Amino acid sequence: MSAPQAAAGTEVPTGNTYDKYGATNPFVRRLMASFEDSLDELLARADGEARIDSLVDVGCGEGVLTARWAARLPGRRVVGIDLPDPKLEAHWRESSRENLEFTTGRAEQLPFEENEFDLACAIETLEHVTDPERSVAELARVARRFVLASVPREPLWRALNLARGAYVRQLGNTPGHLNHWSRGSFARLLERHGELAELRSPLPWTMVLLRIG
Repeated sequence: MSAPQAAAGTEVPTGNTYDKYGATNPFVRRLMASFEDSLDELLARADGEARIDSLVDVGCGEGVLTARWAARLPGRRVVGIDLPDPKLEAHWRESSRENLEFTTGRAEQLPFEENEFDLACAIETLEHVTDPERSVAELARVARRFVLASVPREPLWRALNLARGAYVRQLGNTPGHLNHWSRGSFARLLERHGELAELRSPLPWTMVLLRIG
């Protein structure tokens, strides 16, 4: 979920600035394979410790991961949420499964009950939100057992952008990235809301599985 301020002061979603999930570049494909393998392994660890019967994907964008998780977890409730946007909602309508649903809302004020989901995810989301502290608190509020979150690992992310000549005028900062964390600072942000179950660093990201309660 992204929340950059538009000219009129309203929040608009960014979706994927670059379609990393559909990339054909061999180097990007290797990075994404490592990223997705880590996500799968952390989801499997959470599901192994305590069966995950419900999952919310906060900042789901086009819903690529959300739909994959719904296919992987048949019969279990999977919900994707992002800011209202006709383009995103058109993508959502293309994903139809009995256990999958999409809705709109903000990470800073999720429209769900306390402990409504076994697992709350924020994958490549928190770097976009205007209030990351409150967003993490909301993830922890709606999660009964785990929070799974990933962000770009800084300053490595910007350095790699500069190395490939991208976003030079922005000193390597990807458009829409409002917040920046090192591996340690991101772990500390989440640890204020639970117990760190596992910390991973698939290049060039930081990924945390947080145990709640």
